[in-house]
Amino acid sequence: MGLLGTPEFWVAVSFVGFIALIAYYRVPKAVTEALDKRADGIRQELEEARRLREEAQGILADYERKQRDAEKEAEEIIELAKRESEALAEETRKALNESLERRAKLAEQKIARAEEQAVEDVRMMAVDVAIAAARSVIEKKMTPAAAAKLVDQNIRELKGTLN
Repeated sequence: MGLLGTPEFWVAVSFVGFIALIAYYRVPKAVTEALDKRADGIRQELEEARRLREEAQGILADYERKQRDAEKEAEEIIELAKRESEALAEETRKALNESLERRAKLAEQKIARAEEQAVEDVRMMAVDVAIAAARSVIEKKMTPAAAAKLVDQNIRELKGTLN
């Protein structure tokens, strides 16, 4: 029977032929190129996610600054209102002491409620902004144009709410 008739010989010939076909059609190069393209795509997606994250962090920092400014302004308004109410109380105390005491208590209650409401409104806006920023980072498939549109819309809504 000889060497040509053995199954081992034909398996070896088939194996060498298969390797030759793979090398001829440059399959390893095609696989490498496909993997490189996939790696580049993933790298680009990561860069986009980083960019969106940085943008969201910038927006969040801006809203946090606006929140601090609004709280400071509310405190200044409250302080001014307190000073004005004290001056008014001093002038009218001579004639209407009892009436003024009741009115001062009502004014302080209104100021406290307004302060609480202002602080709560600012906190709620910060929460909404944080949620929107997180959503935009999480939504990987969002295009840059759609992300920019979403950010612009949130900024306009916040400006409308703050005004």
